[in-house]
Amino acid sequence: MRVLVVEDDALLGDAIQAGLKQSGYAVDWMKDGAAAEQALATEPYAAMVLDLGLPRLSGLEVLHRLRSRNVRTNTQIPVLILTAMDTVDDRIKGLDAGADDYLAKPFDMGELAARLRALIRRASGKAEPLLEVAGVELDPAAHRVLYRNQPVELSAREFAVLHALMLSAGKVLSRARLEEQLYAWGDEIESNAVEVHIHHLRRKLFPELIETIRGVGYLMPRDKAS
Repeated sequence: MRVLVVEDDALLGDAIQAGLKQSGYAVDWMKDGAAAEQALATEPYAAMVLDLGLPRLSGLEVLHRLRSRNVRTNTQIPVLILTAMDTVDDRIKGLDAGADDYLAKPFDMGELAARLRALIRRASGKAEPLLEVAGVELDPAAHRVLYRNQPVELSAREFAVLHALMLSAGKVLSRARLEEQLYAWGDEIESNAVEVHIHHLRRKLFPELIETIRGVGYLMPRDKAS
């Protein structure tokens, strides 16, 4: 999953980016509100971690503009506010502006990752923490995949592709959409990388799990028999 981190503190931003990457996220890190707004207007994100005290454009203004754009485009990006401004009034303003969750500094990186997983899961319409399709079970927190109750070893990219497809089971995802979810800015996108990951997933799980919709993308049917 690709997430946007907006944090002007260099040490903290670097730590968040490293911690979320270790948890399997592709991370774009912006250091001011104006850069964040531009990124949100041009790139798809599964979620955003947003500081409030930002240069050039405040975090609340970034959030207001994002939610206004969401109404026009009928999209909704989960937003977790991460800030040292943790009075009740600050929390109310953030949540009323359209934030989905609020975490005060200092914080635990494990809790941040867990809150992001919950936001992304809810945004995809999934109530349960575990995803299950056609005998394949994926645990985002443990970064574990089981097929017919047997563990399956996947690379980080393979896991990310499978996670994206299972979150969108029943919907077609284009190769471009999968690449956008897998790679942050500055990451080198390997030629035919998505196709290679899909091939490996079919081999490690079962061939019929993921369908190729020629000229459109890839589909994991909700009721595919294994």
